[in-house]
Amino acid sequence: MKRKLSLILAGMMLAGILAACSGGGAPPAEQPGTAPASEPASEPVSEPAADAVNITIWHEADATIADTLQQQLDSLAPAIEVTLERKEQMSDALKLAGNDPSSAPDMYFWAHDKIGVFAAMNILAPVTDVIDESELADLLPMSTRAGTYEGNIYQLPLYFETLLFMYNKALMDQPPATTDELLEKMRAETTDDMYVFVEQHSTAYNAACWMQGFGGFIINSDRAPGLNAPGTVEALSYHTGFVPYMPADGEYNTVTTLFSEGMAMSTTGGPWLVPGLKDAGIELGIAPMPTLPNGNPLTPFSGVQGVQVLRHAAEGKAAAAAEVLRVLLQPETGIAVARAANCAPVNTKAYDDAEVAANEMIAAMRETADNVVPMPNIPEMDVMWGVTDTMLAAIHKNNGDVQTEADRAQQEALSQIEAMQ
Repeated sequence: MKRKLSLILAGMMLAGILAACSGGGAPPAEQPGTAPASEPASEPVSEPAADAVNITIWHEADATIADTLQQQLDSLAPAIEVTLERKEQMSDALKLAGNDPSSAPDMYFWAHDKIGVFAAMNILAPVTDVIDESELADLLPMSTRAGTYEGNIYQLPLYFETLLFMYNKALMDQPPATTDELLEKMRAETTDDMYVFVEQHSTAYNAACWMQGFGGFIINSDRAPGLNAPGTVEALSYHTGFVPYMPADGEYNTVTTLFSEGMAMSTTGGPWLVPGLKDAGIELGIAPMPTLPNGNPLTPFSGVQGVQVLRHAAEGKAAAAAEVLRVLLQPETGIAVARAANCAPVNTKAYDDAEVAANEMIAAMRETADNVVPMPNIPEMDVMWGVTDTMLAAIHKNNGDVQTEADRAQQEALSQIEAMQ
């Protein structure tokens, strides 16, 4: 299997497997949501009216998504001219621009998990400073919770992403209902030519679904790391039973290549995989996350993509900013993005659209919305990605003792968080 896997990986395509529903601000490199840079969205061709209010929105989104949002926002012209401007390395650019109206955008479109960093810099305004909170009533509660930091809602959410249980219908007739069934199948049917299940077992974003299903956590809302919490340790101990039946490295490219080449029956992945899988001719099935021995399903992170308003725009262009947010709030905007890029809208009324409701992947994400855990948006989470990855590698790749490595990682996390203060 190792020789065959090496040959496959040597020739695999590293580009093109990621696409669609991603707006930047996702976890570290090779994590879901970090799609390759797409071509910039085309700039509006019309010149703004002399008395128009200009709103600039920075983004790192896929061109399809950016173009779709631009089309929706063009409805505000000529009174309000909105320009979606692609900005590479947007996090660094925002830190440099700060709240300076001469160099900063009025808004930016990104994932929710960096909100704490920019709120702490005092460059963001709560969206409820611009529109009334009652206007958010049709949004999934999870999505507004994701954008809330220290009691304020800093993001107007548009759509969300999460991991799903994906399987190849040509290779797996019936996806397992429980993780115990999955493990039994892995033991019985994994061969040199075929894996039953593959995942990024040593990556924090992916392993979190096991931890959270057991009641563990990477870091909680009180900013306390939980790498050696009882639920986390229980999850890690249980999960070690699955790892021997998966590729040893557990890397993104390995996992996605095996599944897209028909050498793995199932995986956990997000909407960013779907275009590549369709191009590869995979007969993709999507099933509910299997249930753990405690009765809970695997419980993944979610990333919520939306718009944040800079403080200078909320103070100087409040009326125009409010109109931009209201266009983005409309069900039609969520429907348009769903149709264009398979994104799961956060506006519940968007699911009244027949095409959106019939989309198997979007419907599956909608069903998981009440169970997923929004990625922590606190600055301390930046520390936790690397520390957790190191712990998982020590356990899964170097046969480290679970409790020992969890205790070591917990102390390292506490030390790095203290150094941030």
